[in-house]
Amino acid sequence: MTASGAVWRNWGRTESVRPNRIERPGDAGAVQRAVIAAAASGRRIKPVGSGHSFSGVAVAPDIQLDLADLTGVIDADAATGRVTLGAGTPLHRLPRLLEPYGLAMPNMGDIDRQTISGATSTGTHGTGVGFGGLATQIVGAQLVTGVGEVLAVSETERPELLPAVRLGLGALGVITELTLQLVPRFVLHAVERTEALDSVLDEWMPRVHAADHFEFYWFPHTSTALTKTNTRLPGDAHRSPLGRTERWLSDEVLANGVYRAMCALGLVAPAATPPLARLVERFTGNRDFSDLSPNVFTTNRSVRFREMEYAIPLEAVPEAFRAVRSLIDQRGWRITFPIEVRAAASDENWLSTAHGRETGYLAVHRYFREDPAEYFAGVEEIMRSFGGRPHWGKMHTQTAATLREVYPRFDDFLAVRDRLDPQRLFANPYLDRVLGSGDAHGGRSEVRAYDGAA
Repeated sequence: MTASGAVWRNWGRTESVRPNRIERPGDAGAVQRAVIAAAASGRRIKPVGSGHSFSGVAVAPDIQLDLADLTGVIDADAATGRVTLGAGTPLHRLPRLLEPYGLAMPNMGDIDRQTISGATSTGTHGTGVGFGGLATQIVGAQLVTGVGEVLAVSETERPELLPAVRLGLGALGVITELTLQLVPRFVLHAVERTEALDSVLDEWMPRVHAADHFEFYWFPHTSTALTKTNTRLPGDAHRSPLGRTERWLSDEVLANGVYRAMCALGLVAPAATPPLARLVERFTGNRDFSDLSPNVFTTNRSVRFREMEYAIPLEAVPEAFRAVRSLIDQRGWRITFPIEVRAAASDENWLSTAHGRETGYLAVHRYFREDPAEYFAGVEEIMRSFGGRPHWGKMHTQTAATLREVYPRFDDFLAVRDRLDPQRLFANPYLDRVLGSGDAHGGRSEVRAYDGAA
């Protein structure tokens, strides 16, 4: 335990806080003691991962729990593909940790700096209409609730809680370990192409259903899209990875170095953004390569940005995208960052952005030194007109009242929250806004009755 003198900031520099105290528990027992002590003193307590959420979901003004010591493989069964991990395990460590078992995550996002509990709790997803977000891989969890109980949830223990706990925003308890259903490691054959944007939009539905993993990026002020199509191959398939020099030139020099300069120039000279975007368009090349899945799914992002992402019905993507493009033209905005479009399967998790529907995602970004407010507000209005659900870990302005309209199981989630955290130990200003701030009625006895009914 340490008194806090330092300011905590997230990666995107959208949130900062100076916690009153920081604790770094080494096991679930230490987490339990910290939660019980916080409850006894009437203080709020909240875990933090890598700080890669752009929203305030992980902000801990009072007691901040650093779960960096709850990492690594706790249990693994190569035959069943089930692996239990410490909640603070960073995603980028998983390839090495899973290598002895020949396993891999079925799908990943394009950033791997998050912790496994942070990524799943906020709804991180990859792309591929046949694959759910990362939280759908969870088959079991252990968490410390707001009444200080160490609670196990799985397909055989309190299974009715799984749809809430898998993607719980940190509102239900402090997750200490997660059990995932993994798959044998596999190779991805990646094909990246520059194509006419309007053609990609016209062919969106057949293309996204035909591919294992399909996504595209569009730099505003240009007429082409960069499409990325990944095909799954067996783990022993021939690999043709990018060479070290090629990867360094494309992913570091161009994608980060040159792009950082472009963003900086666009900040002081916005009129230069459209011609610079068209220059990038000219030099964006096609490439084919194949490698183990984590090396294809993920990329290094060193240029800081701010992001808002909305989930809408899959079939609405072309119309919504064209509306955003028109808005950019109408307002005369100069946007340096691309719009990213991805997809995911429908799932059953109550607060999943893909709950109950095949989903398309539109993500918009701004350089972290630029004010995103006007751009994000305009895009958000369009997304809400399509029944959009905001990514919990990214910037948005919605509240509990508006979110209830787009999540059929919203009140079911709140009922579980009332029972697992009746005194709102794990709340913070963000959760007060998106879930509501009132304490539950019934308190501790209601939780015990609920737990005992499993």
